[in-house]
Amino acid sequence: MVSTPSSPSAPRPPFDPADPLGLDDLLGPEDLAVRDTVRGWAADRVLPHIAGWYERGELPVIRELARELGALGALGMSLEGYGCAGASAVQYGLACAELEAADSGIRSLVSVQGSLAMYAVHRYGSEEQKREWLPRMAAGEVIGCFGLTEPDHGSDPAAMRTRARRDGADWVLDGRKMWITNGSVAGVAVVWARTDEGIRGFLVPAGTPGFSAPEIRHKWSLRASVTSELVLDGVRLPADAVLPEAEGLRAPLGCLGHARYGIVWGAMGAARSCFETAVEYATTREQFGRPIGGFQLTQAKLADMAVELHKGLLLAHHLGRRMDAGRLRPEQISFGKLNNVREAIAICRTSRTILGANGISLEYPVMRHATNLESVLTYEGTVEMHQLVLGKALTGLDAFR
Repeated sequence: MVSTPSSPSAPRPPFDPADPLGLDDLLGPEDLAVRDTVRGWAADRVLPHIAGWYERGELPVIRELARELGALGALGMSLEGYGCAGASAVQYGLACAELEAADSGIRSLVSVQGSLAMYAVHRYGSEEQKREWLPRMAAGEVIGCFGLTEPDHGSDPAAMRTRARRDGADWVLDGRKMWITNGSVAGVAVVWARTDEGIRGFLVPAGTPGFSAPEIRHKWSLRASVTSELVLDGVRLPADAVLPEAEGLRAPLGCLGHARYGIVWGAMGAARSCFETAVEYATTREQFGRPIGGFQLTQAKLADMAVELHKGLLLAHHLGRRMDAGRLRPEQISFGKLNNVREAIAICRTSRTILGANGISLEYPVMRHATNLESVLTYEGTVEMHQLVLGKALTGLDAFR
């Protein structure tokens, strides 16, 4: 038998529909301050405008937003030194969730800047490269992009065709990169290329002769995000443009792991936005003489959405604590990205059914989040690639080829 305490137990806190598992109890005052600061900024600077930006397929104030995000400490926020905030992985995750609750495009801006471009310089760059680029990137004065994906090579970056060859003391780059977030507004591009010595990373400043970044139009997802092609035609770079510590494919994949971690949190931000919209709608929309939230089928949908949303947040928090402890493995990031993006899309779609025809209107965020998440599902590792990562980890057998 289980004994009961002799003294009266403390009163149980009331049930909080916004935090049904009491996950806020896992957060300290600094964590909550980061979350609330980013949530307030997004509510003030993004939410009043995002539907219009999305409808027009533009992010016209991206440079202004980058500087504001830099002032918040949100750019490269988990990196140490060089003007970076040095925040914890959990705090960075909380920021990603709040940014993506506004729009995936805003989270992508921050993720590519901090977890890909800045992380590459911070982890693999020389001291001179770090001093030249990181403080300005942390402040949002310089936007960065990350050139790995190619028109014919996405899930198989080892087959990239972009090539860098030595010419005296210089390097000359030729090739194409595709689906590059921030590309046409970037002041510097981290470009990965094949060399005689293996895959290497290069810093390509905007305006370098032979380098251009035409913007990709006609997207039906991530419309409030700058997406570009990178074109490298005989781009000549000095010897010190190469990232000295980046050798082989493990370097860009290490950057991707850092960015995928942010997606684990970010996807739950989009899901939360759709869930909260569905709850509010269900309690105010009346059919058959009463709010639709009073019908059993609607409540079943809301309950299932809440379960998956908060399980995903708990998973994200667990992975964040492991990252802070230096114990997070790439396979665990794949676990989180695979689960949380898939469940976020399911939550968005269920929310759309609760809103009925209103669910497709930009008056509500649901369809915008759903279409954005279709891109998030694919980029930085498709469903199939993360399934194979986990499959290999579970069986010890490589099914990639």
